[in-house]
Order: sequence, then C-alpha cells, then structure tokens
Amino acid sequence: MSKNISRRDFLINTALAGSIAPLISGEAISAENKTVADVPKINIFSKHLQFLNYQDMSDAAKELGFDGIDLTIRPNGHVLPEKVEADLPLAVEAMKKAGFTPSMFCTAVEDAGNPIDKKLLETASKLGFKYYRMNWYKYNEQKTIPQSLAEFGDKMTGLSKLNAKLGLTGCYQNHSGRMVGASMFEIWQILQKADQKTMGAQYDIRHATVEGGLSWQTGFNLIRPHIKTIVLKDFIWEKNNGKWAVKSVPLGEGMCDFKTYLKLVKDQKIDVPICLHLEYPLGGADKGADKITVDKKVVFDAMKRDLQKAKELWQEA
Repeated sequence: MSKNISRRDFLINTALAGSIAPLISGEAISAENKTVADVPKINIFSKHLQFLNYQDMSDAAKELGFDGIDLTIRPNGHVLPEKVEADLPLAVEAMKKAGFTPSMFCTAVEDAGNPIDKKLLETASKLGFKYYRMNWYKYNEQKTIPQSLAEFGDKMTGLSKLNAKLGLTGCYQNHSGRMVGASMFEIWQILQKADQKTMGAQYDIRHATVEGGLSWQTGFNLIRPHIKTIVLKDFIWEKNNGKWAVKSVPLGEGMCDFKTYLKLVKDQKIDVPICLHLEYPLGGADKGADKITVDKKVVFDAMKRDLQKAKELWQEA
C-alpha cells in the first residue's frame, strides 16, 4: 500500500491510545459538540492526509468530524492510477471500516479512449464511487482557442458517455491561471455536447473569485445548472517584492464572499457533494506530501477549525 505508515507507528508517534481525539484541541472539540442545524455533509480532500496510510487517513477524517473523503486517485495521490485495481479496494475497505461510503474521488482522467483512464473509472465504479474530478486541459499554442475548445468538448462528450455506462458523474473544476477553465465560459463551452446528467462542473469559489473579481456571480449563474460538486477554500492577494500574488488562507479569513455565495447555493437548492480544501501552509500537507514537517496535530487542528468555520458560514448565509 502506498504511503504505508503502520497504524502502530501512527498511534505511538501521536501519543494516542486507540483514538486521535487527544490531538484535537479542547476548543475544537467543544466547537464540534455545538448543534449545527441544516448543514450539508462535508468531505475532506485526501490530498491533505497523504502522509497517512488508508486506515489512519480514514480514522482521522472520522474523528475530525468529516462526513466523507474525496480520495485522490492520480499520480502522486493516495492511490496511483497504475495500481488502482490492487490498491483502491484496500482504500475503500479502510474507508468503510471507519464508517464512510465511497462517493468522491479526484483524478487526472482526460480521455475515455485512454486505457489507464478507462480502467481507473471502471474500478472506481465497481467499488461504489459516484463523483470524480477530472484533469485540466491545456491550450495548444499552435491552435486557436475555439479549435482547442471544440476538441476538448469532444473529449468531454466521450467521457460523459463512458460515465453513463458506469454510473459515474464527471466534474471539471474551474481553476485560476492559464489552463482551460479559468473562465466559466470555457467550461460552459466544452460541456455543450456532453450528457448533462453525467458530466458537469466542480465549482470552486476561491478560483472563481481570483479570476472573476466582482463578476464571479455572472459565471456562477452561467454554470449553475451544470454544478455537480463544490469545493471550499479561501485566499487573499498579497504583495511580495513589488509583485502581487494569490495567497491561500484559512476558510473565512480571505476575500471570498461566502455570505453571498452560500446564500445563492441555499436559495437555488444546489444540493451536491461538498469538499473542504486546505491549501495554506501546513508543513507539506497542503501540497499532498507523504512526509510533513509539522506535528500532525497542526494539520488536524487546521482541518477541525476550517470544518467548523464552513458550518458557521453556512448558517450565517
């Protein structure tokens, strides 16, 4: 099993006696015990727990109060694509043992005609997963943008047909930068020929705000009928050495207008799986490292804090 830290070592290293609960601050535990009404289920992105093996990851996510795990099945992920048939059942077994039902997974899938992509989706489907995030497409500088979008649209159509056979729903995440999908209009375009029931968008308010500024609601309204999953995270713009850059921060401490956004989600009854991401510095856990440079408690406390904040933001919207 990849990232295989023994359970015994995990328990010893974190001074546990059968539970990770002591690693969570008393304040965080108290916050969890507060009744939170009308809050949707929230998954944790397994990228941030890749320093743990499957069982420890699952146990930690459960103790921290998450409702599920968005499992990375991609290069440098919890499960490697070339080992999916051997390792994914082990990950699912661990998740189920902790009380989770397989639902979300994150991939580098791009093309239904790719044997590795196809095998990955087939295996995940057999094990009960339902929603996956695919890879981002990149523009070919030798082609026009309309030509590229047309080609990507054909690939999305092929994936949607495969998804229909497998009982899966694929998602394309909007992501700031130069890849396809920084603009909601790009994602909307490449989805036009695809089966809308089996292929859609993973909406990321952080990246939407980075690229959309004051117009993010326009993009949200455009892509809203296609939203299949949602991810939560936050950011600020920071100036370093005279240059402005995006800096990830804990949930609720940044520039995302969660009050407006979550009210839209609630008012328009967008009931889809939600995943929490933590991309601010956490000793490598933020980047999916299999070895981290901070105590595990630092990562767990951050997850607990952001999870509680997500619930508070939902209630306040």
